[in-house]
Amino acid sequence: MPAVVVVGAQWGDEGKGKVVDLLAEHADIITRYQGGNNAGHTLVVDGRKTVLHLVPSGVLHPGKVCVIGNGVVIDPGVLLKEIEELRTRGCLGSNDLLKISDRAHLIMPYHRAIDQARERLRGEGRIGTTGRGIGPTYEDKMARIGIRVADFFDDEAFADLLRRTIEEKNTYLSAMLNEQTLDFDTIHHDYEALRQRLAPYVCDTAVYLHAGLHNGKRVLLEGGQGTMLDVDHGTYPYVTSSNTVAGAACTGSGIAPNQITGVVGIVKAYTTRVGSGPFPTELHDALGKKLQQDGDEFGATTGRPRRCGWFDAVVVRHAVRLNGMNGLALTKIDVLTGFDTIRVCTAYEHNGRRLEDFPASSAVLRGIKPIYEDWPGWKEPLNKARSLSDLPANARAYIRRLEEITDAPMMMVSVGAGRDETILLRNPFVTE
Repeated sequence: MPAVVVVGAQWGDEGKGKVVDLLAEHADIITRYQGGNNAGHTLVVDGRKTVLHLVPSGVLHPGKVCVIGNGVVIDPGVLLKEIEELRTRGCLGSNDLLKISDRAHLIMPYHRAIDQARERLRGEGRIGTTGRGIGPTYEDKMARIGIRVADFFDDEAFADLLRRTIEEKNTYLSAMLNEQTLDFDTIHHDYEALRQRLAPYVCDTAVYLHAGLHNGKRVLLEGGQGTMLDVDHGTYPYVTSSNTVAGAACTGSGIAPNQITGVVGIVKAYTTRVGSGPFPTELHDALGKKLQQDGDEFGATTGRPRRCGWFDAVVVRHAVRLNGMNGLALTKIDVLTGFDTIRVCTAYEHNGRRLEDFPASSAVLRGIKPIYEDWPGWKEPLNKARSLSDLPANARAYIRRLEEITDAPMMMVSVGAGRDETILLRNPFVTE
């Protein structure tokens, strides 16, 4: 049966939460495959706003099973708080509706301490980390000194791993970062209290997902952040600490590549990013402020204002190619209502050379200039539209141009924040 991946096509914050929530109606299992609680997915259902950080965005649909895959790094305290909040809203009524991989890695207090201390020391060279300990946890995973959920449930192994790791981290915190050291007994006690509360949800989620697909279940996979924050393919070093692209859905969930049947790219009708790093189409004027205010462009996790700019087709073409996207879900086109002219970046110029593809070099990125097309705007509100024919002619023309210039068809157009404010053009779970 189908396994469909939803992935951001820009720098994150594209509206993946809303799209996953919509597609979850057609899925049986919704799986998060990478990242941690540095991601924030915002859903608006019946006028009520929900922000999720670790639990997959299908949780608001009754009876759907949510899976946190092995590629996610988990802060147990944050996750348990999120579970409690969801339960007060009538979600996750049964323990069977949430599965946590026993191979996922745990975020520990020393990870957060190192993350925050490093960012302070970088000064003006800050990379914009959320300080949640995500990067240092992935570092330990790759250094083979991380603590996994399976280790958490082995008393002797957990205590031994924690003791040895704290000794090493305390040396680093004190000698290199000039920070206070951490106490083994306190951390051990605090995490033991969390362990039994997580126990009912833990299993081998790769086996669970394989069995689900074998038995005809539909699986929807979501990542955090977006393609341009991928540690290999994004604007390095201003990236997240994991692979965000669709290929990571396999390694982060345990689903085999030949079981993925489709990839949906989520793309904003303009461009935003949070934190530092290159942003070729960024607007530093009143138009950028208007996009920020009208689009409510403030980080769901940190509250930081998002930098705003025009649609960058170079970025999206890069994402379409890397992810093998079958189509795009366009979000926040309603925010562009009222603009007299809407600009689209079609390519870059660098030292007199036209660039059609996104460059890897930071030096090149600092020197590029966007090449723009101008398109006429519209004044009519869009939130009542439920088909493309309901949209103003200029909005339809803009959408057609985005399809042409990104070489990807639109599968969905979001015309407002609410679940019902959506034009569904093609369902990725339905094969034609």
